[in-house]
Amino acid sequence: MSYLVLARKSRPQTFAEVVGQRPVVKTLQNSLARKRVAHAILFSGVRGVGKTTLARLMAKAINCTGETETPPCNACPSCREITLGNALDLYEIDGASNRGIQEIRDLKDKLRFLPTSSRYKIIIIDEVHMLTTEAFNALLKTLEEPPAHVYFMFATTELHKIPITILSRCQQYELKRVPAAELSSHFQRLALLEGFEIESAALALIVREAEGSVRDGLSLLDQIFSFGEKQIRTEDVVEVLGLVDREVLMCLTAGLLDGDRAAALLALDEIFAFGMDIRRFTADLMGCFRNLILTRIEGCNSLLDLPEQEIALFKEIAFRYSLETLHMKLNLLMEAVEEIRYSAQPRLALETAFLKIIESGNVIPVAALLGHLEEMLQKCRNDTPPTASPSPSQGAQPPASIKEQPQPQGQLYSRPDVSENAVVQAPQAGKESAPPPTSTTAVPEKAATLTLPESSPAPSAPPTAAKNIELHPHERDIRRDWPDFVKYVQGQKIWMAQDLQRADSVKQTDQELHLRYSDPVNCALLRQKENRQFLNEYFLDFFQKNLKIRFIIPDQQDAAETPEADTPQSKRQQLASDPLVIMAAEVFNGQVGDIRVGQQSR
Repeated sequence: MSYLVLARKSRPQTFAEVVGQRPVVKTLQNSLARKRVAHAILFSGVRGVGKTTLARLMAKAINCTGETETPPCNACPSCREITLGNALDLYEIDGASNRGIQEIRDLKDKLRFLPTSSRYKIIIIDEVHMLTTEAFNALLKTLEEPPAHVYFMFATTELHKIPITILSRCQQYELKRVPAAELSSHFQRLALLEGFEIESAALALIVREAEGSVRDGLSLLDQIFSFGEKQIRTEDVVEVLGLVDREVLMCLTAGLLDGDRAAALLALDEIFAFGMDIRRFTADLMGCFRNLILTRIEGCNSLLDLPEQEIALFKEIAFRYSLETLHMKLNLLMEAVEEIRYSAQPRLALETAFLKIIESGNVIPVAALLGHLEEMLQKCRNDTPPTASPSPSQGAQPPASIKEQPQPQGQLYSRPDVSENAVVQAPQAGKESAPPPTSTTAVPEKAATLTLPESSPAPSAPPTAAKNIELHPHERDIRRDWPDFVKYVQGQKIWMAQDLQRADSVKQTDQELHLRYSDPVNCALLRQKENRQFLNEYFLDFFQKNLKIRFIIPDQQDAAETPEADTPQSKRQQLASDPLVIMAAEVFNGQVGDIRVGQQSR
């Protein structure tokens, strides 16, 4: 007889031998013991986790005639026939090869006859998702109400490709990947049975490459047994499977984290000299950073399907760095992998990416930066003597002739309410300006007081708003700058900018701005009282012109805007006549420029 590979030789023959899948196995055993076996069972999951194995075990257990409480017994004629693969009443079909409607019709014709030697006929369809839509439809009625002597067992790796009408007629069992601990113990036991001793590090590499699949791991183990001697070393596994040595990978990871350029580049050269596939190498490197992040996060160790010694090693490395540093360097590595995929020189691109990762440095959390800033501000507040001198951020400094003087009696007055929306415009070049006043009437800080020299007469009362100040706004042309105004409004209210764009014409007539619309619907919202108020504010803020906005609509007279006390014009006048604004303009010999009263200024 030809050699039987481990994947077939070690196939479980009882439910107790199944690796992993404890919940599914327990449910199936209880259904057998309580005579509640469904007529159609669907097993789904990734490759090599036991779907077909459980289907065959169920076929043996259903037809088992042995005197055992936990079938199958593997001793009765039915169990032996199924084990040897010559049972007449077991139909095992490959869904990829027999996927048409004609094969399903032939199968339905066979189901009409009673079983020959067993109690039931068992139909096992592997990769059932490969059946055509017509074949699924032909199977629907039989699957919903099968004959009493027929059971269906389906297996698939792509559950989403099966029609919902089939899924609703089956009892579904989803198989998970086998944990690393169970795979390791299973492979260790098989190695001893085969007469091999394998190092724990080498076994960990095989388990990692299996990725939760028992069959994949057995195939790798069989390959290792054919290569090595009775003592399997880690170097043998690395050489046979074409893996990156774990030590080299960890050395490269440490070099990227510590900023050791030489160590990182030398480790990369060793990996390229070994002939490692670049895609596989980058995947392993990103997996190392992922493991470091998960070990750094408290409570995420269950997400690491690794041996205990590797988890301890990752913890030792991860806690030397901040979580932000690990996360940032993983992001940079992922970006580099995407660039390498389309690069003509992948090694050069990878070396450049490594240098970029190394030079990125450690990342300091924002909370730590804010804490340091707060400490510095607190220290500055403690070291600064309590003076009334304004800080440099308050604006221009007063002339050098203006100095603090003793505060004579009767020459103190407090600062009036501050209006921060008025902008003082400095005198333009080329214009004569009056010499700066000699009195110390500089703009003070809040809660500060103003002092006057003894030679200056003390004001009898605070400045009032009886004096109107002349405005000198920046000149803008309505027709030329109208598109810019629409963009400005778009930043405030998008719908208002769209309605303004629908205007047929824009024209200034005397002290009015005429917006002409051929369709009243296009300006219905703009004409509302509250929206007209917003439009006036935006117009004044942008053009700095006191124009009345009027909508020109065919066969309809635009209602005149009723004057109110709280209009944009009145607000502008209040700000221009503010005592503090007047005083600042006089002190600095300036002019009031733009005045903004819109929402953005507030």
